Parts: sequence; structure tokens; C-alpha cells
Amino acid sequence: PIPDAHAGRPLKNPPLMREHRLYQADWMLRFYGYHVNEIVSDAHPDLRLDVDPKTGWALRNRDFFPININKASKEALLRIPGIGVQSVQKVLRLRRLKQVTLEDLQKMRCVLKRARPFIITADWHPRKIEDTANLLALIAPPPPQAQQMELAL
Repeated sequence: PIPDAHAGRPLKNPPLMREHRLYQADWMLRFYGYHVNEIVSDAHPDLRLDVDPKTGWALRNRDFFPININKASKEALLRIPGIGVQSVQKVLRLRRLKQVTLEDLQKMRCVLKRARPFIITADWHPRKIEDTANLLALIAPPPPQAQQMELAL
């Protein structure tokens, strides 16, 4: 905290997870083709700390999913939580040869726990989950138990 800072600001440092989420949002802007108003908007002005920004976008835009891995464009594949830029390139190469399966995605080291509710593969079709809280429970990691220690002066 800055000494003698504005009284409206808390004298506590923001959580490190917030910084991490900002880096993730920056990555989405630079490499995944998102626009700022897709990540934050008037309706959702803050980044969620419990899920990454890509998953947060997917939860807010449920009508965009599920995406068929074997037919979707590169831009659509980049929007799937748990699938990164390198994996999308691998999927595009592999689907020229055969139908992509969950096993193929696992071999590519995709995070299937986050991706499954949002994708369709040759051997997988997700069941419809209407409740966002239930979906979030399936894909979000449990909250960390340990807290960062404060440095004493």
C-alpha cells in the first residue's frame, strides 16, 4: 500500500490471483483474438478470481457451445476453455487425417476437465447442464487452502 493513499482505497494489497487473471486476460487479447469488451463489460466489469477469464467468457456465452472439434474454425477452437494455441494447431493438423477423439485431445495435453462441457468430438457429446453453478463445480479447481503470508516490517 502507498502511505497516505486515497482514503477510499484499502490498505491491503490486492490478491496475487488478481494479477494472474490480468496476465491471462492480456494473453487472451494478444493470442486468442478476444476484444476487451468480451473479457470485461458494463455487465461484468471485474475479472472473476475463481475461474480464468476464458472460462468466465465461456460461462457467460453458453449459447456459443458446444463446439464440434472436427468442424469448427480456428477462431472458434481458440474460445474453448482448456485448449490452447498450440493444441488448436495440432487439432487442425490431426483432423485432416482423422476424426479427433477425447483420447487425441488428452495426448495433446488439453485440460479435458475444463474442455469437456464445451466440446463435441467423434466419441463425446456433453450432456446439457442448465445450471451454471453445477457447471462451475465440474470445471473449477477447488479454492486454495493455503494463504500467502504477509511480510512483516
